[in-house]
Amino acid sequence: MVTKERIPACRIRTRCLIISDTHGMQLPVDIHTPVDVAIHCGDLTQHSRLDEFQSAIELIEKLNAPLKIVIAGNHDFSLDIPVFKQKILEANRLSLEPLDNVTIRKEYGDYGTARQMLQESRKKGIIFVDEGSHRFSLQNGALLSIYASPYTPSTASSSGWGFQYSGIHNFEIENGIDIVVTHGPPQGIMDLSAERKRIGCPQLFAAVAKAQPRIHCFGHAHDGWGAKMVAWRPQISDMPSHFTDIDNDKSYVIENMISLNGSKFESAEEMKAREDRMNGCKERGYCEQEWTDYNTLGMTLFVNAAVSGNNGSNQLPWVVDIELPLNS
Repeated sequence: MVTKERIPACRIRTRCLIISDTHGMQLPVDIHTPVDVAIHCGDLTQHSRLDEFQSAIELIEKLNAPLKIVIAGNHDFSLDIPVFKQKILEANRLSLEPLDNVTIRKEYGDYGTARQMLQESRKKGIIFVDEGSHRFSLQNGALLSIYASPYTPSTASSSGWGFQYSGIHNFEIENGIDIVVTHGPPQGIMDLSAERKRIGCPQLFAAVAKAQPRIHCFGHAHDGWGAKMVAWRPQISDMPSHFTDIDNDKSYVIENMISLNGSKFESAEEMKAREDRMNGCKERGYCEQEWTDYNTLGMTLFVNAAVSGNNGSNQLPWVVDIELPLNS
């Protein structure tokens, strides 16, 4: 159990490990530090094959947490049954010969096989959740409330994947939610693609701006890896936007790809400090952040925890300490 100290009696320090976009691969460094809850923000697989789901389950099982919360991502399309059926229909239509159903079942399973694998992993402490609000009684005595959603906007280059939508999607995030867990980022916050385009969802940003959870964690935009503390303006617009509703003077980047890799403008002292900081993170296998000042209202910690970087690189998971209410 994680040590708790200097926390008021009505609040419990809770350690959260956050990862995303493992795509069937294992972490480059095993993380042994004990946490109270581990969260995987989707894209468990690359091609939604059963062997990739099994690898993902093995990865999550090794995490030192009594509770592991998992959502799907767009690459996990066999969990989205209508999309899975459509993909098989299209593959048969485009194939010169009928596809071998035995081969399809061997690689992808029947409709619902991958979901059943995740549901059977509950005995290992792995809880697969669908879109909506969920509450968990943690072993450390805290009560955790989350809102989860695997849905991301469909784009010209990403259409045909799982859990995607065109136009508008309603993210019904309740006030008082502790952690929002989505696969995709909100528009304007750590959502740049490799082509330097913003791929975040404006409806998701608006819902988070109104609810103002303690943490919003996600992945999907691999180049957006990092963490940022966002301060909200006292009055949120009727139609919130990252242009109008963030108090930029009080917001700050904790870590991002620039701080990870450095820039040509940094001094020798800055380079050494950055390298020492990142070497420490790499030895631990994660970056960490404390967000336990519960009296600081109007702020949300955003974490893009995409582990898979572009060109085969690896990015670091996050460990975040927060305070949660006592489960009375």
